[in-house]
Amino acid sequence: MRTMVIGASKGLGRALIEGLGEAGDTLIGVSRSRPEGLIAQAGVEVQWLEADLAKPRDAARQLEWAVEEQGLDTLIYNLGIWESRAFTPEYNFIEDDDDQIEAIVSCNISATLLVIKRLLPTLLKSARPRIILTGSTSGLTQSGRPEVAFGASKFALRGIADALREGYRQQHLGVTCLNLGYLNTDDTLGTAREVAAQHGEGQLIPVHDVVQVVRMALSLSCASFVRELTLPAILDERF
Repeated sequence: MRTMVIGASKGLGRALIEGLGEAGDTLIGVSRSRPEGLIAQAGVEVQWLEADLAKPRDAARQLEWAVEEQGLDTLIYNLGIWESRAFTPEYNFIEDDDDQIEAIVSCNISATLLVIKRLLPTLLKSARPRIILTGSTSGLTQSGRPEVAFGASKFALRGIADALREGYRQQHLGVTCLNLGYLNTDDTLGTAREVAAQHGEGQLIPVHDVVQVVRMALSLSCASFVRELTLPAILDERF
């Protein structure tokens, strides 16, 4: 299986590169630069594409050209940015910088659409094409969060997933939106999951758990798919 992970240089993206795949599989990481010290699963080939999604048209074409010959089975779009004061008591939408709002929309929505549009013809040639979008609990109805641009962009991912599924059902395209709560991205997969789970005192999700969920989704047969999944922290009072 050939899987592309966009936004793969650190945090959850890096964990997906290091935690997914089985012997014989290929993982294609996408970021502005390749990180050092990656440790992939045994027998998994890791390739890297340096692309800047801040320039979504150019990046989308670059990714399209990179996979059109060898093909692609799964696209994991993990890239997303948020307001500079998001998730703090100081956040105030009225004070948001206009350029920052445009950047959030470009990175979280426009780039997603353009990349999927370019890669979809290659994906649909796969016997089991899959797209996984890393969303957020901020994109859920009555999420309890005030970040307007970020919340709107993650809400849009759910709409993208629904529309893609409707448009390409007959081609067996499975599209999954993962609504993730607050993550512990300080602890890598190299940290024991039991240790990582203790950090954040029940308010943070170890990346190990997200990798496990993605592995489950990708392990299903061609007869089913995970449509949407919400993964909050155990003590998140919003859920």
